[in-house]
Amino acid sequence: MSIRQHFRTITNHNVRTFRTSPLAELSGSLGDLGTLLPLMIAMALGGSIDLPATLVFSGMTNIFTGFYYGIPLPVQPMKAIAAIAISQNFSKQETMAAGLTMGIVVFALSASGLLKWLNRVVPAPVVKGIQVGAGLALVISAGSTMIKPLGWATPGYDNRLLALAAFALLGVAALVPRLPYALILFTIGLVMAAAISSSSESSSHATLWRPSVSVPNSAAWKTGAIEAAIPQLPLTTLNSILAVTSLAATLFPDYPPTPSTTSIGFSVAIANLIGCWFGAMPICHGSGGLAGQYRFGARSGSSVIALGLVKLILGLFVGEAIVPLLQRFPKSLLGVMVLAAGIELAKVGQSVSDTETWDSATDDTENQQPALRSKKTVEQERKDRWMVMLVTVAGCLAFKNDAVGFSAGMVWHWSLKLPGWLEHYRYGQLSLEYCANPNER
Repeated sequence: MSIRQHFRTITNHNVRTFRTSPLAELSGSLGDLGTLLPLMIAMALGGSIDLPATLVFSGMTNIFTGFYYGIPLPVQPMKAIAAIAISQNFSKQETMAAGLTMGIVVFALSASGLLKWLNRVVPAPVVKGIQVGAGLALVISAGSTMIKPLGWATPGYDNRLLALAAFALLGVAALVPRLPYALILFTIGLVMAAAISSSSESSSHATLWRPSVSVPNSAAWKTGAIEAAIPQLPLTTLNSILAVTSLAATLFPDYPPTPSTTSIGFSVAIANLIGCWFGAMPICHGSGGLAGQYRFGARSGSSVIALGLVKLILGLFVGEAIVPLLQRFPKSLLGVMVLAAGIELAKVGQSVSDTETWDSATDDTENQQPALRSKKTVEQERKDRWMVMLVTVAGCLAFKNDAVGFSAGMVWHWSLKLPGWLEHYRYGQLSLEYCANPNER
């Protein structure tokens, strides 16, 4: 299929889906705000990023991915970089250097074919474990940092009772799938935030964005690359590329075509290699955001195109003036949105015991003689897949590090496969000895 035909096919899919269910697409576009807003606002207030540039370039990335992939592919902050930048008060140049370093590394991994190789050799239970771990981490974060600190009835505009009401509405939305839950919740929160902001003074005024390019100095490159980019690399590789590709194949098995790991890698790399020169926030595509947007109704690229247009307009014409409004958005409502997104992402773990391929490294004897595998063997493989996924999840949650979870899952997977490999090796050695000693037959 040519590029022209590809864009025509995706555009027809986007337009048809939006015409069929416009409210669901708009609602789904808001499914990732629980991850985006807190980190983006904190980094903007700390002077680590340029907010107008972030809105402009993340919006342009939303629009491009919507047109190119035809699925609600999210544009998220690089969480490790964001966390380190906030905790260590990174300067704008240090954050830029971290994002540019990630762009260079991911581009090299994509161009060299290493991402495709990783996608081939990493077993499905480990990838699903990364996804489930990310989903449960979102649930824990929503409860501990957004909802738990609130009072039961105070303050009047943001409390646990409001969170319970939002959760009850979530239950209704589960029974009525076409209900634009995220759109309703976001509109209510925005109205409440605007009402609070109007009663308080704010020195921020809407201004036209003036792009400015700067080059990080040597000290910023050293700090950004070593202290932020290196911790971010496993998170981006596993959760933002491998897990996103796997989740897209699960959520959209028929149409549109599942994006390849190489394509997603280039998308992440190019977005950062362009936007970070202007002070934009380092961004990636996260499986949690994809699950959240799907959970709230998004089924095509039209959802993220709409979100991208809003970001682009706000970045060009409003800029820093939007920060006070977003700061007052009720955490009770935002927390329930994050909770729902986390549950949707963790749900992918239920398919790990299906009769799918264990992984690309399955023994040749199994591939050649599938009919000879007993029911007991198949059941044991299902239990092994489940255990590998749980070990991966445990590593991710216990150490709050996807790289640790990945390593734990791979070690457990190899330990389960080792007896079969040894038996296969011994069988091969016996066959060689048998052929080498014809007189002893």
